[in-house]
Amino acid sequence: MRLVIFATAVTAIGGFLFGYDTAVINGANSFLQIHFSLDPLRDSTLIGLATASAILGCIPGAMGAGFISDRFGRRRMLLFCAILYALAGLLSAIPQTFDQFIAARILSGVAIGVSSMICPVYIAEIAPPAWRGRLGSLFQLGIVSGIFLSLFINGWIQRLGDAAWNAACGWRWMLAIEAIPALLFLGLLTPIPESPRWLIQANRENEARITLHRIGGENYADAEIAAVKVTLQEETGSFREFFSRRYRLPLLIALTLMFGSQFSGINAIMYYSTEIFKNATNDANAAFASSIWIGLVNLIATFVAIGFVDKAGRKPLLLFGNVVQVAALVEVGRIYAHDPHSWALLGFVILYIAAFAMAMGPLPWIVCSEIFPAKLRGRAMSVATFCIWSGCLIVAQTFPTLLKYIGPTNTFWIYAACSAATFLLVLSLLPETKGRTLEEIESSFAGAAKSHENEHAR
Repeated sequence: MRLVIFATAVTAIGGFLFGYDTAVINGANSFLQIHFSLDPLRDSTLIGLATASAILGCIPGAMGAGFISDRFGRRRMLLFCAILYALAGLLSAIPQTFDQFIAARILSGVAIGVSSMICPVYIAEIAPPAWRGRLGSLFQLGIVSGIFLSLFINGWIQRLGDAAWNAACGWRWMLAIEAIPALLFLGLLTPIPESPRWLIQANRENEARITLHRIGGENYADAEIAAVKVTLQEETGSFREFFSRRYRLPLLIALTLMFGSQFSGINAIMYYSTEIFKNATNDANAAFASSIWIGLVNLIATFVAIGFVDKAGRKPLLLFGNVVQVAALVEVGRIYAHDPHSWALLGFVILYIAAFAMAMGPLPWIVCSEIFPAKLRGRAMSVATFCIWSGCLIVAQTFPTLLKYIGPTNTFWIYAACSAATFLLVLSLLPETKGRTLEEIESSFAGAAKSHENEHAR
């Protein structure tokens, strides 16, 4: 079991880099504008591009990683991901032109997209069923830890010099520091094993047996190899099969969870929390405080997910989290309509963040890495990750427009309605997966598809 914990903890560094890279740009943005002479009114599109350029790289990174990992292995993709993060951190810190900076940030996005796909898959494939939920949640813990730590690193670097120094050099150090954990990630990946399920799929059973024996002993290795072989005999692994009737339900669940996590408005709140807190406090210094509170609540609530995901199960946590999200978002909208300067606004925003962090934050990654078969898992996670980054981009781009044309009250009520729809779909579609092997989950979906086909034939 020590091997699994070590391998999972190392893989979670990919989540840490994901979180750090996503959040670090917020601290560097104002200094970037000064360095590249960007005017907030004249160059608003370029300023937005500086923030969102990483997302542009996430989508192709996520889509390509699944196909490559199915062909060359999960561990090689993790190594490639670590190299990408190190390169992106260094290249983002040394550009001489704005175009060079954007290119480096897109490369960062590719690394984020790769890690968001490959890390949950590797953890799901190496973890025993009884521990898979908790270990899978470590990826999300890595993300929120990276976000949280970036706040303090940005603040520490900012205090090292005056505004002129930060505009010239400070922002470069904020981005360059990412290379340190990336190189650590690369070094620690060296001793971890390849995914045993991928090895069996690649006809390297002896290597898989060694790893499975180290994880759970001889009987565990025999049982896992036999179970994987049975499911592999029933699969062809083609992309066409992924869209067949047999995998329609897992695909629908993945779309529900990934789009649902974004259309609940999480990134609207994360990106614009400063303005929300300023409205509530009338304090120009509220920006840093709001970031700290949101980062801290995000971190603490993720530990709740780790503690309960293998006890309460995936489905109950998702249902509870979405109910709380609906209530919190409805109240945020109502307060905006009556008293946007109320301190209650802060409370309900934080309640929403807590609900998201304990359910819709970590669990979609876990569930989506569980519900697809071994030969399709890489490309299935690529599609799922494409959905989450597409949803992120849609929300980030539409939030200001919605505020302008329908106002904050109706905007947050739309997000509440999306959370309610996610609740209903999870309630009706998602089977509980806790404590079951990946092969048992695959068999249950295959059985459900056959039953549906038999009923349709009648």
